[in-house]
Formats: sequence, C-alpha cells, structure tokens
Amino acid sequence: MALGSGRKGDQLVPAAHKALDDMKYEIAAELGLPVYQGSEDYWGHIATRDAGAVGGKMVQRMVAFAERQLAGQMGTQ
Repeated sequence: MALGSGRKGDQLVPAAHKALDDMKYEIAAELGLPVYQGSEDYWGHIATRDAGAVGGKMVQRMVAFAERQLAGQMGTQ
C-alpha cells in the first residue's frame, strides 16, 4: 500500500502527506536510488533492503524532529 493511501480520514494530519512524500524522495535521492517524484509510488525495481533504508531514515528524521520539539517545549516551562 502506498504511503497515505488508506481510507479518507485515516491520517491525523492530512496535510502531512505531501511533506512525508517529499521527504521520502529526498532520502531516496540521497541514497542514490533511481526513483523520482512523479513515478507515484512504483518501487518494484528497488530492492526491499533499499526501500526499507528509506523508511528507516524517515523514522530517524521524524524522531529527531520530535525530540527537538519536545526539548523546546521543556525549555519554555
């Protein structure tokens, strides 16, 4: 299933879909994977290990972002 392609209303922040999609293709480019935005989620020619690496990097970045946000909130209390 493609990122964000669940039933309408499944996403907590619907506007986040584009940001996540942009991040996915940015990371894929950094890893040298031959996928390009506009190919709309066909990654069948990409090894599972490489596709998983993209997802892993996305999670790392999102956790780092959340940690920075939380650290900022803790500093203002």
